[in-house]
Amino acid sequence: MPPLDMDRMILRAEVLLEALPYLQAFQGRTLVIKYGGAAMEKADLKEQFARDVLLLRLIGIRPVIVHGGGPQIGALMKRLGKEPHFVGGMRVTDPETMEIVEMMLGGKINKEIVGLINMHGAHAVGLSGKDGNLLRARRRLHRMPDGSAVDIGLVGEVETVNGDMIRLLVEAGFIPVIAPIGVGAEGETYNINADLVAGDVAAALRAEKLIHLTDVQGINGQDGKLISRLTRREAERLIESGVIDGGMLPKVESSLKAIEGGAAKAHIIDGRIAHAVLLEVFTHEGIGTEIVF
Repeated sequence: MPPLDMDRMILRAEVLLEALPYLQAFQGRTLVIKYGGAAMEKADLKEQFARDVLLLRLIGIRPVIVHGGGPQIGALMKRLGKEPHFVGGMRVTDPETMEIVEMMLGGKINKEIVGLINMHGAHAVGLSGKDGNLLRARRRLHRMPDGSAVDIGLVGEVETVNGDMIRLLVEAGFIPVIAPIGVGAEGETYNINADLVAGDVAAALRAEKLIHLTDVQGINGQDGKLISRLTRREAERLIESGVIDGGMLPKVESSLKAIEGGAAKAHIIDGRIAHAVLLEVFTHEGIGTEIVF
């Protein structure tokens, strides 16, 4: 039997003790995690994410996952001979594209995430916005910089979230995994930006945290340096000045909507870092950018 490395064992104990205040603070609280980017595509990060989510559930935290799938949808469209088109970062979604989106998001991608989490011993359940009218939606027109509105097809925005349904599943011990597909008043299907769905879900549940997993370290200021903590007013100023733009815009919009709706905090963190969610939740320093009211 190899000799004990006592220093290493003590270090492990100290890490657990550092996490203790957060284990106590977040007991029974809801965390909404927007899952996407490299964390959802790289095999090693996918495995780590599934184990991290299981750990959260086992220690009494209630994770709710909202996932994207843009690159996977684009790849399938090209294999089927259909070229993806975007306006202002939003996918133009005609009826044929909507069929592909629903097949990928509500089917293949959602069930892969559910299966991976369950394989590690949790009880995840996959949902789309159509299940129990989870995400009631309406058509969203895209606003151009000049203020004009552009119809980009079956792209929606959330009107209401069936929070009672999510809470029922969570209280029964399940981990909801939500595909960002909405249903309209006439039963029509809408493709909704997953970042925005995550914000609406976090607001409806009054989550303790909304955590966006991205492929960047967080939000950078005008000097290019990471901003660790950002208020709503500061975020709005950076949007107006154009510092926050592109793919970061819906993440910040989502975060602001979440905290305005009752979520305590929102975070934009680098999902390429191993165990990024645990580092954010259980360490004093945290990682990425924290957005507060």
